[in-house]
Amino acid sequence: MKNINFLDLKIKYNEKGLVPVIVQDKTTDEVLMMAWMSSDSLEQTIKTRSMVYWSRSRNELWSKGQTSGNTQQLVELVIDCDQDCLLAIVNQFGSACHTNNKSCFFRLIQ
Repeated sequence: MKNINFLDLKIKYNEKGLVPVIVQDKTTDEVLMMAWMSSDSLEQTIKTRSMVYWSRSRNELWSKGQTSGNTQQLVELVIDCDQDCLLAIVNQFGSACHTNNKSCFFRLIQ
């Protein structure tokens, strides 16, 4: 995998200044959640190595685990070929989902 400096990225944010991020567990490879990041949350995540997202409902930065205690430590951050979606590989501590499920993807559609 090719290393890219954060400052050299040409991330394609949407019209609201956000980019989607898929979050995957480093140990199990399970997809845990999908969230949104602003340039500020992305910068804080890279700086602190703890996941920081943009809360669309609260219209503010949201540090994962701030209220629940269920945190995510960044292991790797990867950008897709179109530079409009991120993949965060994390060490998950506790549940990833606000419903207290390990993953937000726990309901099968048939």
